[in-house]
Amino acid sequence: MSTPIKTPCVKVCFVDPKAGLCVGCFRTMEELGRWTSFSDSQREDIMASLPQREAAYAASKR
Repeated sequence: MSTPIKTPCVKVCFVDPKAGLCVGCFRTMEELGRWTSFSDSQREDIMASLPQREAAYAASKR
């Protein structure tokens, strides 16, 4: 049995048009659409960037 693809999805799917990010998982539209075609390495790189994106998004809303 293969390992499931890791995903940061939290089932809160809404893309902020100004930020260009899903406000649930902080991925871009391109990343959302291509997630299953990315390599493990690509997904890990994206996942590593998500906390910084979330912080920047939160700061932009203050």
